[in-house]
Amino acid sequence: MTAFPHGVFSTPGTQPRTGVLVGDEVLDLAAASGDPVHATGSLDAFLAQGPAAWAAVREQLPRWADGPHRVPLADVELHLPFTVADYVDFYSSRHHAENVGRIFRPGSPPLTPNWEHLPIGYHGRAGTVAVSGTDVVRPCGQRLDDDGPTFGPSRRLDIEAEVGFVVGVPAPGPVAVGAFADHVFGVCLVNDWSARDLQAWEYVPLGPFLGKSFLTSVSPWVVPLAALEHARVDPPPRATAVLPYLDDAGLRWGLDLTLEVRLNGQVVSRPPFAPMHWTAPQQLAHLTVNGATLRTGDLFASGTVSGPDRDQRGSLLELSWGGTEPIPLADGTTRTYLEDGDTVTISATAPGPGGTRIGLGEVTGTVRPARTDWSTP
Repeated sequence: MTAFPHGVFSTPGTQPRTGVLVGDEVLDLAAASGDPVHATGSLDAFLAQGPAAWAAVREQLPRWADGPHRVPLADVELHLPFTVADYVDFYSSRHHAENVGRIFRPGSPPLTPNWEHLPIGYHGRAGTVAVSGTDVVRPCGQRLDDDGPTFGPSRRLDIEAEVGFVVGVPAPGPVAVGAFADHVFGVCLVNDWSARDLQAWEYVPLGPFLGKSFLTSVSPWVVPLAALEHARVDPPPRATAVLPYLDDAGLRWGLDLTLEVRLNGQVVSRPPFAPMHWTAPQQLAHLTVNGATLRTGDLFASGTVSGPDRDQRGSLLELSWGGTEPIPLADGTTRTYLEDGDTVTISATAPGPGGTRIGLGEVTGTVRPARTDWSTP
């Protein structure tokens, strides 16, 4: 069984509908199934149907894929696959969190006291989550210079290579760790673009705001959890016991994914997902434990994925060590943060059956200059 990622596509003169990626072609699921739920222009209605409906479609996909309803991928336009209801971003990589702590708090413990006890996260802006290929307009905002706060384009535009989890079945909170697969349909790739200079000035005491909310890019394909059975692994051992509602022992929802970050076509990092400290079931349990409800289309992301090695860091902040160690590129230039015209692409693969590897697609974006009419929104 292949991964069969789900997305939304259109061809010239036609309305968007559900498609399933099969090699270098897109299976028109609306035409193949005859089910109007796949002709709505969004995955929303299908996601809300839940695991039994997801499994029934997945069982039929090999037969439908052999039929006539396939379109070359090169001939389609891909759209945002689901309506993003809410967006939550976590901070779940120990390696990333320790790197950030060492960069910004040298001489102090790299992790904050709460990090070992709960999945730290923040609520992002659902309205600026956009599909891969959307341009990244350099954001403007307040930055702290030597003479005080100034306003202008971000000088430290960064990336964050992440994995996102897409909620299908709504529910009142709390949602237990064991109910994760009852509610989450699948995974996508996320680039949580970050203006580090805006973020540094604004984040105390309430956390990320304008430095994050201008754009978050997601891949056009959502890979069902059912396709990732061969990627499931135990998460890393934890030195600190967690509270009962976060106890996911035995669930085996670590994921052995390998991400790849390319800057202007050059691979600059290959972050591994398996070492992530907090798992997706723990993140889901924590974000709902106070009674917060789940809605179809909720997106929660892992936070920056980084590994223990230098070439496994998932942000330029880490790769350039806060801007002090420029990253050499093949054209002879260097980068600490992104320049206008730079293109970043994040892709990922996972183990499949029989020693194969399955692709999770990619998320890409090109940086464009800041608006010049910022004074007249």
